[in-house]
Amino acid sequence: MGVDLPCRRTAKGSWPVESEPMPKRTPAAHKPVARVLPLLGVAHLDRGFDYRVDEEQSEAAQPGVRVRIRFNGRLSDAIVLERRNDSEFAGELRYLDRLISPFAVYPAQLSQLVESLAARYGAVRSDIIRSAIPPRHAKAEESDLSTPWEELGDASEPDLSSWSSYQFGESFVDTVLGGGIARAAWQVAPGDDWAAALAALAAKIAVDGGGVLIVVPDQHDVDKLERALREIVAAKQVTVLGNATGPQARYRRYLSALVGQARIVIGTRSAAFAPVANLRLAVIVDDGDDNLVDNLKPYVHAREVLTTRSALEGCSLILAGHSRTAETQLLVESGWAHDLVPSESTLSARRPAITPVGAFGFQVARDLQGGTTSLSGPAYQAARRALDRGEPVLVQVPRKGYAPILACGNCRAPARCRHCNGPLGLPGDSHGGHEGQASLPTCTWCGRIDSKFRCTECGSPRLRAIVLGSERTAEELGRAFPSTRIVMSGGNKVIDEVPGEPALVIATPGAEPHVANGGHYGAALLLEAATLLNRQDLRATEEALAKWAAAATLVSPHSKGGEVIIAADEALAVVQYLVNWDMVAAARAELAGRREVRFPPAVHMAAVDGADAALDHFLSIAELPEHAEILGPVPLPPGVTLPGEYDEQRFGPPQRALIRTPLGPRSQLGTALRNANAARSARKDELPLRIQVDPIHVG
Repeated sequence: MGVDLPCRRTAKGSWPVESEPMPKRTPAAHKPVARVLPLLGVAHLDRGFDYRVDEEQSEAAQPGVRVRIRFNGRLSDAIVLERRNDSEFAGELRYLDRLISPFAVYPAQLSQLVESLAARYGAVRSDIIRSAIPPRHAKAEESDLSTPWEELGDASEPDLSSWSSYQFGESFVDTVLGGGIARAAWQVAPGDDWAAALAALAAKIAVDGGGVLIVVPDQHDVDKLERALREIVAAKQVTVLGNATGPQARYRRYLSALVGQARIVIGTRSAAFAPVANLRLAVIVDDGDDNLVDNLKPYVHAREVLTTRSALEGCSLILAGHSRTAETQLLVESGWAHDLVPSESTLSARRPAITPVGAFGFQVARDLQGGTTSLSGPAYQAARRALDRGEPVLVQVPRKGYAPILACGNCRAPARCRHCNGPLGLPGDSHGGHEGQASLPTCTWCGRIDSKFRCTECGSPRLRAIVLGSERTAEELGRAFPSTRIVMSGGNKVIDEVPGEPALVIATPGAEPHVANGGHYGAALLLEAATLLNRQDLRATEEALAKWAAAATLVSPHSKGGEVIIAADEALAVVQYLVNWDMVAAARAELAGRREVRFPPAVHMAAVDGADAALDHFLSIAELPEHAEILGPVPLPPGVTLPGEYDEQRFGPPQRALIRTPLGPRSQLGTALRNANAARSARKDELPLRIQVDPIHVG
């Protein structure tokens, strides 16, 4: 007999439509239970949950596939971790709501990587997955993902001869090409084209059927590497995952790597997770660059991603750079990686002449009384010689804009406030005004005016304005070299290359243009070295050397007249390392210094930031490893803030506690922090808290 079904009238008054009962779902015949990971970003829910799989979903609902589930009354995204025959849950299981995509975007090797990193950083897996897997774009799944790499274009035979300039370079290449595991800290020789060398090795591996993953700090390096690769392989044979990649293209390229179509993958930090099939070589360039650290929790460093992948997937690894970080040096000293450095003959032939001239040896300075601009002898002569040869001159300036400070007009000693010893400046000239518009010398720290200045070194009342900032430097150098073209690169206007003709190129660190057609600068002037060295940062010396080396490598060899003039005291050890181009010794000394003061990477350290009450509660429930040491809490370092909108009036000033443990199992500290954070989350503690393991900047 029939049954009268309820009906309802639509909003516009159309005929009633009979509602249909929900179709009955049949459990899958094979492994009807799916254990899924909800992507909620909640610490105490970072575990697997069981759901039932119906017969229609069974074939597609495989491990690694994204699905939608009903969780706590709302639809949420999740990833299938495994299929099971039964569940330990005694109650009634819900069915998976639907499959988002048939692609297994979370393969087993990525799952293992994420789990390892979560234990290392005390993190929630879904936070790492957010960075690792691009959002789904349905249109991208309709793209051609079946054409083999070989049929995407023609690859030419690469030239690997540049690796012969390095000690054991040939044996390293042979090991990598032979399918063995080799890990190297590669010190790029001055003037060497690192992009061309990596492109040649990557192309050779790809032609032989292997996968290559190269991670660089920024889009500028991505573009340079892509150009080098396109000299050897076709454009479609290079897969780029950079900052400029749109969502559809990013997801399509991720899938291309996932299915094995992409063999050469290059990109910025998030590309480190790309699921490259048959990965034979992973490369990270300039691992000390801040851009390689994710700016969202858990603040994963791309170097940690690739070193972990090298261990888990058994692939070779190159940590490349003109300088070397203490972290890389630790890998070398532990025997996990080895040195790949230029031979003495290569180094002697390629490096420019590097001359330190003292902290105030070549400051571009303006006489406040005469209105003239002067440049000291060695710097002026080096620049003039390069310009006369028809070559450009690079001027590296630590910052953009205008930043006038004062020095004694007689002895060039920095002008200091007699009350707080802060530097004196000209606030009225901060926007490039003339001397007549400038106010009296004023302390940039305490704001006191010093109308009766006397040099503490020589007693002279005369002052000079010392140039700081790229715009100010350009203005003043234009006076010193009136007939020379001025080019500026930095900030929002970064220039990729300049022609090999006379010009003064003023650039901030990292924005130095290359000279077109493989050319070099005739000279480089490294201004305000003390500005980089005197930062209150654990890595100030290391970063300063890296920035100087990056600029110096763009200069012609000394045999061709190339000169580098640096405004720094030659007695400083870091300056001598640059003069001798001994980056290994610099890294060794830096690591020794870190060991002495017990800072990363000589120890494991976690920075926990938050309100006082949150820190007290967190530290009370954390089961820290043996020999763990808690430092603080202390106020956050200057310039550091908590993410989001922190209500200081409600929670009080944010504090930082440092947790330090000896080197041991990599994940020991992270696991303890992870468990404590999960317990805190389960208690629904809403006080803000941030956890960073081995942060790049400790404070």
